[in-house]
Amino acid sequence: MNSQDLIDTASKIVADDKGLLAIDESIPTCNKRFAKQGIPQTEAARRAYRELIITTPRLGESISGLILYDETIRQQKTDGTPFIKAIVDAGIIPGIKVDTGAQEMALHPGEKVTEGLDGLRERLKEYSRMGARFAKWRAVIAVDESIPSRGCLEANAQALARYAALCQEAGIVPVVEPEVLMQGDHTIERCRELTEDALHTVFAHLYTQRVMLEGTILKPNMVLPGLTCPQQEGVDAAADITVTCLLRSVPAAVPGIAFLSGGQSGELASARLNAMNVRFKSHLPWGVAFSFGRAIQQPALEIWNGRETNVAAAQQALYHRARCNRAARRGEYVAAMEKPWKWDGVSGAKAA
Repeated sequence: MNSQDLIDTASKIVADDKGLLAIDESIPTCNKRFAKQGIPQTEAARRAYRELIITTPRLGESISGLILYDETIRQQKTDGTPFIKAIVDAGIIPGIKVDTGAQEMALHPGEKVTEGLDGLRERLKEYSRMGARFAKWRAVIAVDESIPSRGCLEANAQALARYAALCQEAGIVPVVEPEVLMQGDHTIERCRELTEDALHTVFAHLYTQRVMLEGTILKPNMVLPGLTCPQQEGVDAAADITVTCLLRSVPAAVPGIAFLSGGQSGELASARLNAMNVRFKSHLPWGVAFSFGRAIQQPALEIWNGRETNVAAAQQALYHRARCNRAARRGEYVAAMEKPWKWDGVSGAKAA
């Protein structure tokens, strides 16, 4: 493990007001999204879609790193260029999802624990040789009146910490993702309580496993009410409670927090990220960034719809959403950015 290399990579991930773009959907998840659009659920279609994203002009202006899936990291562009090389040439850091998914937790109805530790050391060595410089592992915390249980929180935190230690051993920056899910009717205060508990538990296990926090990125949920909760707080209120929660639970040694979108619309995720940076950026010990998937990808997927003739327009939409999130990191995102815009093909300028 080279500590300075880990620190440098983690710092670059959240530098220059950029963030991460997650294109790490598993094959079943990607196929499910394709099916909704009537796109063929084939390896060729998945490769074409990921090439569309990776080759988006000037994507590196707003995106510091791309989180890939095992299938994607092994694929090539139409001209034979490996995706990894194309990503690096675009000035973007390649990353890789390494968990194998959340499975039902024994004796804990309604709860899940993420698997993938078996054989992870060897997989990380291979990914490192291929060029991956950071990795991601997601734990999911479901919420209702009786869960999450202490057993679920502890099991997922321990798995996250063991994964993180193995990553750093291999010279790879771990992105640690404990996600309190939005599904449910829980209040924003209940989400804050559970998020704070989950984060304290995760960091306790990271310390136990001797993980170097300076070479680690946290990818948490924003603190929000459940999707079916009758009371939905405004953007500023959500920003306030989210930052308060993080200040109570995330050590200053962590270089950056890159929020997941968790099913939020692209516009709402940008607005909430923007509010945090407008209200708190100058007072925070860590960078507040983004690690969005659907919140950046979805418009591009809908425009592309599996057709080569739509690639350029889809890339424009992808660039636009990435650009909006960089603006949000600067506290400069406004709703007017979502008005009709036009790609000029050169500068990325937009016009109503």
